[in-house]
Order: sequence, then C-alpha cells, then structure tokens
Amino acid sequence: MRYVTNLKTDQPQISQLDSNLQPESSNPSPTVMGWDQALFRNSLLALYLIGPPTVVSLRFLQAPYGKHIRPGWGPTMSAPLAWFLMESPTLWLTLLLFPSGDHSSDSKALLLISPFLLHYLNRTCFYPIRLLWSGTRRNATAGFPVIVAIMAFGFNLLNAYVQTRSVSHYVKYEGDGWFWWRFFGGGVVFVMGMAVNIWSDGVLVGLKRSGGGYKVPKGGWFELVSCPNYLGEIMEWLGWGVMCGSWAGLGFFLYTCANLVPRARANHTWYLNKFGEDYPINRKAVIPFLY
Repeated sequence: MRYVTNLKTDQPQISQLDSNLQPESSNPSPTVMGWDQALFRNSLLALYLIGPPTVVSLRFLQAPYGKHIRPGWGPTMSAPLAWFLMESPTLWLTLLLFPSGDHSSDSKALLLISPFLLHYLNRTCFYPIRLLWSGTRRNATAGFPVIVAIMAFGFNLLNAYVQTRSVSHYVKYEGDGWFWWRFFGGGVVFVMGMAVNIWSDGVLVGLKRSGGGYKVPKGGWFELVSCPNYLGEIMEWLGWGVMCGSWAGLGFFLYTCANLVPRARANHTWYLNKFGEDYPINRKAVIPFLY
C-alpha cells in the first residue's frame, strides 16, 4: 500500500494521511489542504468502518428487493429507475471531482479511473434498460423500496468520492515502478469479472423475460455457483484493488465482499428452499468449490 499514516505536524488543521497523500499541487492554501485531507481521511475510514455492520446486518436481515421483496419497507419505486438513480453518483460525482485532482491530466490516473467508470456506465445506464426490456417491474407491488435506494445512493456518494480523490489526487504515480504490473495484472481480473457479471445478469434477466415465475438458472458459471453475478462483481473490485494498490481500492473490495457474500448466501438458501431436490446439490453460493 502507498498510504502510510503520518499525523505529525505543527498545524493540526493540516493533518496528513502520509507523505504519498501530499498532492503535487500549485500551492493551495493550508486551510483548504487541511480540510480536503481531513475529508478524504475520514471518508476512507468510513468506508472501512461500515463493512462489519453490513456483514452482521445481512446475516439476519436481507435487503427487501428481488427474490426477497416483502411488505413493510415503505413506498417503492420502479426498479430500473431505482438502479439508475442510486448508482448515478459513481458517474456524475466522479466526472465532477476528477478534473480537480492534481493528477487529473496524468495518463496513469486517466487509465486507472476508466475501469471504474466502465463498470458504472453499465450498472447505471445499460442494466436498468435491460430490466425495462425484461418487463418484470410493471407491478408496483414488486417495486424497489425507496429506503434501500436512498441507502445505496449514500454509499455510492461516499465510495465515488473516495475512489476518485484517491486516483486523481492522493495516489502518487511518480517513481511507482510497479504501476504497470499492477494495472495489467489487476486489469485481467477486472475484465474477467465484468464479463462474468454482465453474462450472469443477462441470463437472469432473460429468465424473467420468459415469464412463469422463478426458474433454476443453468449453464456456464451457474453450474458452479448460485450467484455468478456477485462472483463477477467481487472479481472486478479485487482487480480494481490490485490496479490501485491503495487503501481506497482495498477498502472498496472488502466492502464489496461484506455486502455481496452474505447476499449470495441468502440467495443460495432461497434457491434450496424453493426448489428442494430439483436444485443442484453441488452448487456453491458464490465461490466455486468453496462457499
């Protein structure tokens, strides 16, 4: 990791994350620099702190949408609209903040932020369109709880800020001899994960479009795990963490696991309860052959 804590300073309001978090800036005022570093540090810390409560809460309470939709969670909205709105900060906030970073014109920073934007272009724009085409969200009772969308919107605000400021401002690229090794190695994992994620979403949306209620997904990665869509996303952010080589990238990967692994377990249990002996007994929840 390239963030090493160093809080020794003569001016408390300019507390630093570390020497590598010292942006190569054009002499910003100490007050502005201190405020920005404090905001980034606290946001990064929050990204780590919300992981454990997420694991614990999802162990006992599943987010009430999709297979787990149920009454009692307040008003609902169209699922395609919910996905578009709650994922949107990853695009507009990233594009808004990135140019203000000291490394915004650095080719390495531009390359690094591209996979992040590519994933969320799919998740914010293309995935909701696929849901609309599936024709499965016309009934308001099968909608998406507004409170869940609001919580997801808040997380995406936090994460988009942390990832964008890390890549465009706080990560130091000069003298990083491992950058290209990490970028290409992590990039392979990211691309593989994104392919698995998009393919799996396509299979699930196709089953919904065919009508007749829930069916057992079959073929490809579904022969190994119940939730290859989650597996693919975990792979993506593992690759992203490798590419970044930063606490921000690692934090996002860990939170992804904290969020998706319990949900995969719940989906796997749901499949087993619904289909019983008709469900493949050797299929795991999210990690092939292991879990």
